[in-house]
Amino acid sequence: MDPEKDVIILVADTNMKKTIETILDRPKSLSIRKITSEVFVHPEHDAGVFNKAHEYLRLFQSQYKYAMVLFDKKDCGFKGNRENIEKKVEDNLIKSGWGDRCSVIAIDPELEIWVWSESPHVATALGWEKKELDSWLQENNFILSNETKPHDPKEAMESALANAKERIPRSSSIYAEIARNVSLKFCTDSSFLKFKKTLQQWFPV
Repeated sequence: MDPEKDVIILVADTNMKKTIETILDRPKSLSIRKITSEVFVHPEHDAGVFNKAHEYLRLFQSQYKYAMVLFDKKDCGFKGNRENIEKKVEDNLIKSGWGDRCSVIAIDPELEIWVWSESPHVATALGWEKKELDSWLQENNFILSNETKPHDPKEAMESALANAKERIPRSSSIYAEIARNVSLKFCTDSSFLKFKKTLQQWFPV
């Protein structure tokens, strides 16, 4: 029997879940066909996804054509470069029965690196005007002269929210708003590009 749904995605927290669900609702922007998907959060977050994704996803092999796993490299509990971390998790998935139907993405250092882009929608979602936010990030050393994104993206996001004129509480709805409005062409992070390329290979238009 062929799997009924296209892809199951295991992530580390609700912010990541909202982000991925919202992005998947934009198939044209991803240059993929419309797909059927479900996104689940591992109860043990990043470390749980890293160590136990193959156990969690084993029971779903007959229900989904593909499996994708996403987590923050910074908090997964394993030291090493992104590629080695991804391979370790992918090897476990392959051995558990997923074979070549899986992909693993460790976001380096964390999800918030996807948030920061040149789009003015990012500043708006955080309660700022773009020029003011850009200046504030530089003045507070969140972005150094040789950087295009904050070196500590989560701290920069939380601090920006806390220092906005109209404070916006940090919630998964902010991630969804950014994922809904920002052009996906703006995100050049290597982990996001892998995410997009993998979907394009699996689900071509």
